[in-house]
Amino acid sequence: MATAAQLEVLFEPAVRAHGCELWGIDLLLNANPRMVRVYIDKEDGVNVDDCANVSRQISANLDVEEVIPGEYRLEVSSPGMDRPLFKLEQFHEYIGYELQVKLRMAFDGRRKFKGILRGIENDELMVHIDDEEFVLPYELVDSARVVPNFE
Repeated sequence: MATAAQLEVLFEPAVRAHGCELWGIDLLLNANPRMVRVYIDKEDGVNVDDCANVSRQISANLDVEEVIPGEYRLEVSSPGMDRPLFKLEQFHEYIGYELQVKLRMAFDGRRKFKGILRGIENDELMVHIDDEEFVLPYELVDSARVVPNFE
């Protein structure tokens, strides 16, 4: 069974060939059927044709490589306004934004944090929540999303 990192290597050339950036991959292997969700992005925005073209190419790659056994569902989409963050480098782009962060294990007595990302130092996220600063080790991050600001 492939990991998200292995799928990134497989998908990256196809995504780039269509003028897009591979933003991240969610692998939901316990779903029935299994789900592969691929997020693509590009400077002027992703449209339906981008998603369809990348989806066809990735689907063909998955069928040839047979890295996900059995039935699976493939979704290709834009990360959207509440974009998930997959890599530490992506967090740098969202300093000053509000994030929702879920950790793999409790840190300072909790696993869920929602606050303003103030900075990143030594692979740790500085998150400001209710007049308090939290320093969250990136290695504990299970998932993170940008909170859309509709003002």
